[in-house]
Amino acid sequence: MKAVQMTTTGAPQVLVVVELAEPQIDSPTQLKVRLKAAGVNPVDTKIRTRGLFAQGELPAVLGCDGVGEVVETGKDVTRLRPGDDVWFCNGGLGGVQGNYAEFTVVDEQVARRKPRALTYIEAAAAPLVLITAWEALYHRARLQEGQTVLVHAGAGGVGHVAIQLAKHAGARVITTVSSEEKAQLARSLGADEAVLYRERDFVEAVNEWTGGRGVDVALDTLGGEVFRRTLDAVVHYGDVVTLLDPGTDVVWKEARNRNLRVGFELMLTPMLHDLQEARNRHGKILDGCADLFQKGELRIVVGKTLPFEEAAQAHALIEEGHGIGKIVLTMPLRTLPKGEGHAKESG
Repeated sequence: MKAVQMTTTGAPQVLVVVELAEPQIDSPTQLKVRLKAAGVNPVDTKIRTRGLFAQGELPAVLGCDGVGEVVETGKDVTRLRPGDDVWFCNGGLGGVQGNYAEFTVVDEQVARRKPRALTYIEAAAAPLVLITAWEALYHRARLQEGQTVLVHAGAGGVGHVAIQLAKHAGARVITTVSSEEKAQLARSLGADEAVLYRERDFVEAVNEWTGGRGVDVALDTLGGEVFRRTLDAVVHYGDVVTLLDPGTDVVWKEARNRNLRVGFELMLTPMLHDLQEARNRHGKILDGCADLFQKGELRIVVGKTLPFEEAAQAHALIEEGHGIGKIVLTMPLRTLPKGEGHAKESG
């Protein structure tokens, strides 16, 4: 099969197209999937520059998000069968193969049926950001109906999904964006207010929007100075959830004075530590999101689609920043050998 491998740490050019043996099922609960598309996430670029997150050696295939067709199943698989379309977040951190490839193997509890309302490209863009936003808002921040929420980078991958999930919970949402184009997108997704942070201080804007009270919940997707200043925009006894390490230079006095509850969201933790119960919970989150997609209550925005051989360009675009939505890699159309159809069930 064709795959894109990370050969060493470095610039996007360390991603190269190679021929590899197809992965094979080695557990009775696994599926073999012919991939149709793979999502590209900022974590992919961090792994490329800093090294693998999990155990394993280079070269490695990156890409956590995948979508495709089941072609073979282990003997204990019960929910899925060859021909089913599935989506998932699996692999790509080191050790377990990622999804910049034509085939992958994934456990049945992780793979879920692709929502019929989504194309392959849309489905490939979604799992990591959906699970991240869902856990951050519903599990970490315990978001309640009627609360106010600040979502940073509302036109980005996690941000544009978080706006919608917050609105689904009955919250009011203010978001930060860099341009009027992104502000219009954020409003179309349900944001009640969009702050162009290059033109206006977001803390000032949040406090004005809330009558000086501050938001009940803030979701930080950027880290650094943005995280530190966000502490000043949250109500007393409010919640701040960050996707990033705040660093060692945070002055926590204001957070302590406000009795803020600070939470961390790293949806990769179950993969990094093989937490099976949590991985099953992630699958259930995807099922819940699938229902919202089917009802037309959730959208996924894809800003750019590239052939998977151009993974290096996709990484470069992410590192440039300021993109809209997600970037997705599409797999080459594969001509099946004569007589080949859906693979048989593996016994």
